[in-house]
Amino acid sequence: MRVLFASLASVGHTYPLIPLAVAAREAGHEVHFAAGAEVHAPLAANGLRPFRPGDAFYEVYAEDLEPELARLRPDLVVHEWGLPGAAIAAQRAGIPGLWHGFGRMFPDGIGLELPTKTGEVAGRPHLDICPPSLQDKDFLATERRIELRPVPFSTPAALPAWVSRHASRPLVYLTLGTAFGTPELLATAVAGLATLDARVVVAAGRVPAEQLGEVPDQVTVHPWVPQAELLPYVDVVVHHGGSGTTLGALAVGVPQLILPQGADQFANADAVSAAGAALRLLPDEVSADAIAEHTRRLLPRQGSAEHRDAARTIAEEIARMPSPAAVARRLPEYARAG
Repeated sequence: MRVLFASLASVGHTYPLIPLAVAAREAGHEVHFAAGAEVHAPLAANGLRPFRPGDAFYEVYAEDLEPELARLRPDLVVHEWGLPGAAIAAQRAGIPGLWHGFGRMFPDGIGLELPTKTGEVAGRPHLDICPPSLQDKDFLATERRIELRPVPFSTPAALPAWVSRHASRPLVYLTLGTAFGTPELLATAVAGLATLDARVVVAAGRVPAEQLGEVPDQVTVHPWVPQAELLPYVDVVVHHGGSGTTLGALAVGVPQLILPQGADQFANADAVSAAGAALRLLPDEVSADAIAEHTRRLLPRQGSAEHRDAARTIAEEIARMPSPAAVARRLPEYARAG
């Protein structure tokens, strides 16, 4: 069977699809991936045949994909939530399709069209990687869902030698993602976390490390870290509330301090903190002292176990969700059902 995946050309939208795409390839299906060139390297490294449809760089519109559907003639199109154009093109071509989520169903008004309200393709099933306990209740009640375990993905790289499960001090991971981080917020977070009896690893993203000034010895700053490999060693994650980092931390049972900045991050922070697995600080609440105090409450042997226990409960829920390999074996039935 030939399967076409399609996503926006960003880490936050492409990486959640890669585990299922790889599982489909390993199950013997021919897999192609439509996306802008920005994300082609990890797709090609995993044998997913990436290509840029039409004039697409970030967004992919129906007219960009329609000639490629005629060329490839896939049996199934897996189109992520941020790409309604791909869903519409598949529908017009008479090709079965599945929405693929990137986390919790996002709220209206963040700059993305809600897939549940996308006209002619609103009724298509959803591959849902959000654990049901955190998912939007209206979405759970009204949409056709195919549960799929969220599997953190990052391009492989070696972790620093000092990363160890047996270290004497806890490890805090700080990231503000690739789209919303500012030097001011990152520097504030570093200043707060540096006061703790903990090691801190920072993924600076688009913020140049030199803009943070001098950092203490217990803080290491990198432009990028292999997040999927790092998370199992981490004791607390301090981050922006992006879906990938939120689900990645939950999958390994790690409590979080969320500093939401935009997009779906406020809704994610609300849901995870309401579940007890995170604390949050809204923009007008953020200070170095507040970040330090809230993180201290989450650290093992320093804070309470309440948030860690809640995170582990959600990790167990995630572990029970069907794996990408299990869902990949069912893709032919979804193609026939369309």
